[in-house]
Amino acid sequence: MANPALRKAFQAKRFVVAPGIFDMISAKVADGMGFDCLYGTGFGTVASHLGVPDAGIATYTDMVTRMGQMARGVKTPMIADADTGYGGLLNVRHTVMGYEAAGISGIQLEDQEMPKKCGHTPGRRVIPAEEMVLKIKVAAEARQSPDFLIVARTDARTTLGLEEAIRRGRMFGEAGADIVFIESPESEEEMRAIGKAIDKPLLANMVEGGRTPLLPAAKLAEIGYAIAIYPAVGFLAMAAAMERVYGHLKQHGDSIALGESYGFKRMTELMGFPEVWDFEKRWAQPEPAKAAE
Repeated sequence: MANPALRKAFQAKRFVVAPGIFDMISAKVADGMGFDCLYGTGFGTVASHLGVPDAGIATYTDMVTRMGQMARGVKTPMIADADTGYGGLLNVRHTVMGYEAAGISGIQLEDQEMPKKCGHTPGRRVIPAEEMVLKIKVAAEARQSPDFLIVARTDARTTLGLEEAIRRGRMFGEAGADIVFIESPESEEEMRAIGKAIDKPLLANMVEGGRTPLLPAAKLAEIGYAIAIYPAVGFLAMAAAMERVYGHLKQHGDSIALGESYGFKRMTELMGFPEVWDFEKRWAQPEPAKAAE
């Protein structure tokens, strides 16, 4: 079931910073950092799980399995990307029920045409606003607990302009979305306009190298946002680090100069090996006595 701590954080007007997680290592690391929320990134999850672009290729089964595995492996509430809901209204209902049953605390649904495209990339097209309103209403009806939050995203800014994106954001909030996500505003001025125009908790998508300016949490809170997600920060750092160490290994034929980096001992602790070793000690069987010669 959904973790009520996330809704309480919003009710307390506490600004929420949510790092992107995409596999169990990133989930375990982020879970121990004291965040109010983790964000299951579609881009990173599809990349790490399937090794393909986040372009509508991953299925509901792919995503609910992977996202649910991460949600069950952490204590921190998690919002997970669910693309368009993987189809029509019946699919949306099924997706919401499946994500909630998997232990996720919030679902992100977007108004793109299928197959969807990754945010901050070109060529995104949106469905009529009225169709997305129905999806949100179905999602709100399908959830079992009010602690399961619905994040409604519009990608209209890039193709239809800011005014249409704001209009949709208002409609989505009125339809039952708990959090409104206007994707890809292109300046701080646009972000301020969104903050003034929509009376719902707003989500800012902070993508390094994306279309939206990167602003500090304090600034985002000041201009009207309630949560910032950082979907790419983890997997970009991971790819850069692996490129460096793999390149060194290829060039020098050893890893000596790299040092221990994170540390093998820390990794065994992160993955829960001490508990396994303790279990094995408690249940260790005495060695059989040797037969007399």
